[in-house]
Amino acid sequence: MDGSLIKRVFETMEYGPAPEADGPAKEWLDRHERRFGHYIGGSWRPANEHFATNAPGRKNAKLADIAQGTDADVDAAVQAATKALPAWQKLGGHGRARYLYAIARHVQKHARLLSVLESLDNGKPIRESRDVDVPLVARHFYHHAGWAQLMESELPDSAPIGVVGQIIPWNFPLLMLAWKIAPALAMGNTLVLKPAELTPLTALLFAEICHEVGLPPGVVNIVTGDGRTGAALTAHPGVAKIAFTGSTEVGRIIRKATAGTGKKLSMELGGKSPFVVFEDADLDSVVEGVVDAIWFNQGQVCCAGSRILAQESVAPELLAKLRARMETLRVGDPLDKAIDIGAIVAPVQLERIQELVKQGVDEGASLWQPSWSCPTDGVFYPPTVLSDVQPASTVAQVEIFGPVVVFMTFRTPEEAVSLANNTTYGLAASVWTESLNLALDVAPKIKAGTVWINCTNVFDAASGFGGYRESGYGREGGKEGLYEYVKPRWMAETKRAKKDAKSAAKLSPAATGLAPAPQPNDNGVPAIDRTAKLYIGGKQARPDGSYVLPVLDPKGRVVGHVGQGNRKDLRNAVEAAHAASGWSKQTAHLRAQVLYYLAENLEARSAELAERIAAMTGDRKRAQAEVKKSVERLFTYGAWADKHDGLVHATPHRNVTIAMNEPIGVVGIVCGDAHPLLGFVSAVAPCIAMGNTVVVVPSERAPLAATDLYQVFDTSDLPGGVVNIVTGTRDELAPVLAAHDGVDSIWYLAEEGPLVAAVESASAGNMKRTFCGERDWMDDTQGAGRELLREATQVKNIWVPYGE
Repeated sequence: MDGSLIKRVFETMEYGPAPEADGPAKEWLDRHERRFGHYIGGSWRPANEHFATNAPGRKNAKLADIAQGTDADVDAAVQAATKALPAWQKLGGHGRARYLYAIARHVQKHARLLSVLESLDNGKPIRESRDVDVPLVARHFYHHAGWAQLMESELPDSAPIGVVGQIIPWNFPLLMLAWKIAPALAMGNTLVLKPAELTPLTALLFAEICHEVGLPPGVVNIVTGDGRTGAALTAHPGVAKIAFTGSTEVGRIIRKATAGTGKKLSMELGGKSPFVVFEDADLDSVVEGVVDAIWFNQGQVCCAGSRILAQESVAPELLAKLRARMETLRVGDPLDKAIDIGAIVAPVQLERIQELVKQGVDEGASLWQPSWSCPTDGVFYPPTVLSDVQPASTVAQVEIFGPVVVFMTFRTPEEAVSLANNTTYGLAASVWTESLNLALDVAPKIKAGTVWINCTNVFDAASGFGGYRESGYGREGGKEGLYEYVKPRWMAETKRAKKDAKSAAKLSPAATGLAPAPQPNDNGVPAIDRTAKLYIGGKQARPDGSYVLPVLDPKGRVVGHVGQGNRKDLRNAVEAAHAASGWSKQTAHLRAQVLYYLAENLEARSAELAERIAAMTGDRKRAQAEVKKSVERLFTYGAWADKHDGLVHATPHRNVTIAMNEPIGVVGIVCGDAHPLLGFVSAVAPCIAMGNTVVVVPSERAPLAATDLYQVFDTSDLPGGVVNIVTGTRDELAPVLAAHDGVDSIWYLAEEGPLVAAVESASAGNMKRTFCGERDWMDDTQGAGRELLREATQVKNIWVPYGE
């Protein structure tokens, strides 16, 4: 054959359709008469109200009628889970491991049916459902079967939480189900899961798999419905934890709805992930990476690489290569194995994508799309690049959640990091360079829970996934993900801590009206007046309002005065904490030495501090014990400073996946009254040991225990701004500190009451992490150890490729 003819055939050849048969999926739907109820207590519960779920890749193609969950349905599901809980926990780790293993096996047996049903209901290409989603689902159940087996030995101080409510999104319906159900079951919890309104079918098929393997009734319950169903599940008093994946806006609603209820939360929220390309990167690999980053699942991925940041020297070439590759992408029927991009999940989502793209163009962006047109028999949108985009423009800041990428440039690595961090999100990032040194320099500087180097959208059950900042908190996958489904064993025995707190509160009553006159000293002359100031930026500072509060002893006599801090004082303290961010860049060894030095100087003043505490509490013996334990606690966290190691996860990819424990940033701490010195030290020490800076509101009724530490700080090489202290009333200061957008985490460790709800609700502004609850600081199981270190850190997983 003529060579030119062969060349012409290859140049003009088009892909033919390669449709996946949907007969088995239709047969499954028909067996249910295309009408579903809820799966509760091991059986199907009928519903009075239904809504339709449609196939977005096929015009007006209704798949089935789905039950609308009511408050009564949610209550029945929670009751079933509660009833099943004791036996499920009593079964033990090995028994639970066998069930999880069986689920994994049955997922593999039904892999093709699950894949087809997922693509029909969601619109993603069958290649992605078949080759990515379903294998990862099985992997998660296999992996967590192992953790169930190892729970007693590897998490000996942890206990199951109880009944868990789980709410999952529509972009990865089955995979998100596995991410949540597998660890929850492994750790001994039972659950109620609400799948997304738009994509419930594979969750209902999963319910049948649970039935097939003989999972005890009530261990897994699935209630379908819209946002009303999710709200009912969130509000149910029988639910001990809510695990949510979805938008940041809904995450805020859930945070406020659960404030003060004691429910544990994990949130995987929105993202605007940077895709950083340096000039030495392999641009052909980068282009294929972009395809995986933004056109995988039609860009409907929370960690999609939706912001390309290209170094100026290679930006024009990269953009040209990218446009050429976009011309070859195929959009079409999700069940066609030869297509690259499937359908948008629903018309309402398509409208949002179109509106945001139009807004981007109106704000000055240049729009580029391939020359071919999309199919018209479904909900489709072409791959799109918006260039000439400014960092502050809407499309550079807002999650579009579609096959749209914005293209921006940078000159230096420092500018690249600055642009990468220039959003409120922090879910994931990709870094492309042939320089390992550059990659490992940039990756830790990007504020994101996952950083992929020369790869993107790679996931595994052994590696945790979750966000920083407004991308949420908590992790799914890896050992770090297990802690979202357990609690410390001692939490079942909190009565003693509460009793101690109430006892301390009685010892030092709050002042009302005029404070009693100070008593003269032994010589009959008044003592020298001493008013403790605030401590901000390493210096003592007068309170902005120039008001003071008296500190009384148990008999109501004045022991001293402290400044009454206000909103402006907290603002100044937070600014000072940010200015001291270099503390996180110090070596762990140096931080350890400072903590040891603090302990040394604290012990040198132990008699004085004990007397001060005794004067406020009336209990000298207890005061002496508290000072002694505070010195010990500083030594404990000095020891941990360079020993709270990360992990290298065994992911079955060509990667070393490094799980690094990173400081959170600025931590706001509100202390209780039970142990005014020890509570302060036990909260501050793990935070600064891990590289955070802190703003602390000390004990309201015995604040002099904290203010007497100023000289200890000044003589212990602690940099100014690492610890900042604002005295005053908790009612006024705690909500303000919790609402401050410059605070990255809030610890409320004072007595329980309405302030807990106020603090947790206020934290929703920037979705900061919260850590609330009383504890007995004298007890080492409550006051020291890895639990506090975990609360003082966030895990970043860096995927580093290696080998051929």
